[in-house]
Amino acid sequence: MTDTTDVTGATAPRRSPLHDEHVALGATLTPFAGWEMPLRYTGDLAEHLAVRTAAGLFDLSHMGEIEVDGPQAAAALDYALVGNLTALAVGRARYTMICDEHGGVIDDLVVYRLADERYMIVANASNVGVVVPALLERFAGFDVTLTDASLTTALIAVQGPAAEAIVVSVTEPRDVGAVTALRYYASTNATVSEIPALVARTGYTGEDGFELFVPAELAPALWRDLLLAGAPSGMIAAGLSARDSLRLEAGMPLYGNELDRTTTPYDAGLGRVVRLDKARPDGTPVDFVGRDALAARHGSEPARVLVGLQGLGRRAARHGYPVVGGTADGAPEVGHVTSGAPSPTLGYPVAMAYVTPEVSGVGTELAVDVRGRREPVRVVALPFYRRPDKA
Repeated sequence: MTDTTDVTGATAPRRSPLHDEHVALGATLTPFAGWEMPLRYTGDLAEHLAVRTAAGLFDLSHMGEIEVDGPQAAAALDYALVGNLTALAVGRARYTMICDEHGGVIDDLVVYRLADERYMIVANASNVGVVVPALLERFAGFDVTLTDASLTTALIAVQGPAAEAIVVSVTEPRDVGAVTALRYYASTNATVSEIPALVARTGYTGEDGFELFVPAELAPALWRDLLLAGAPSGMIAAGLSARDSLRLEAGMPLYGNELDRTTTPYDAGLGRVVRLDKARPDGTPVDFVGRDALAARHGSEPARVLVGLQGLGRRAARHGYPVVGGTADGAPEVGHVTSGAPSPTLGYPVAMAYVTPEVSGVGTELAVDVRGRREPVRVVALPFYRRPDKA
C-alpha cells in the first residue's frame, strides 16, 4: 500500500495492495475514507445479482485491523467497548461498538478472539484514526499491547451461495474440515492458495460468505487464485456500490448514515450489543466508557426509531431526504432517510430512516420528499431481504 504526497503537498489516497488487480480488471476507482477503492467493475446490477445468486469477490483492505495482546486484553476491551469480550470464546467473533461517554457511537466494530490473550478488532476505514487513539487512552493502566496492523493486512471477502465451495477449492486439504465447520461469526487459521490466512465466516451482504485476512504482500496472488476458482460458479469481482446495496437490503447499518456520535445503540435498534450486565467472576459490575449514559437510556422510549421503508412508487429515497407524515400538503416532517436505493433483488425502492416513535409501527403509511415530490412509502420490518435458507 502507498500513501503518497503530490507536488502541492496534499496527501493522495492510499492504495490497496490489490490496486493493480483492480486496474487490470477495468475497475472504476473512487476515493473512499482516505483510500482509492473500486466502485464497480462490470456494473452495479450485475455485481449485486452475482452475490445473491453465485458469489462476489470484494477487496476490503481499506478496513482497519487492530491487534490487542496481553494478560489483561479481555478486561481492557470490556472497559473500552460496550460488549462483553471476556465471555467471547476463542475462535469466535462479536459485533460491538465503541461509544463516547454520552453513549454516542464512535464506531461499530467486529472483534475476533484469536487466543486467550489475543484479539483483533476490525474498524471502519474512516474511523481507524479515531478508534486507535481512543483505545490507547482507555487501555491506560491495563497490561495490554495495541498494534495497528491495518497497513500490513489485506482483507478479501467471498460472499454468496457459492462462497464455501469456492474457498474450499483453494484451501489446503488438511484445513478444509475446519473451514466448512465454521459457524457464522467464527474464524480459523487455514492455508488458502498456499497463503496463511485467518478465515472468518463473516460478511456485510446478507449472504453466506467468508472474509480472509492475509499479509498485504501476498494478497494479489490470493485474489487471482480466487477469481480463477470462482469463475465456473459465476463469481465476479464486486465493488463498493454493490456492497452498499447488498448491505442495505440486509438492513445492516453503515457508519456515517445509520450510526454516528449523535446516535446511541438503542436509537439504532441495536441495544442488544450493550452489555450492562458485564461482571467480574466475583460478581462485581464492570464499568465501561459510556455505561452511565447508556444505562440511563435503557428501557426508555427513544426520541427516534430506525425503521425500514418500502417505496410504493418508482423513485428511490436517498440519504438525507425528509420523511413526512403522508402525501397530503401540510403533512409534518417526522424524520429523515439515512440510506436508500432501488433494490435489485426485490424490484422496488427501499430505505432506512429515523422517524419519531408514533409513526414507526410496521404498516404505517408515510412519504419521502424526493426533490420536492412526495413519494409514498410504507414502514416495514428490517431486514428487507433474508437469504432463502434463513428466511
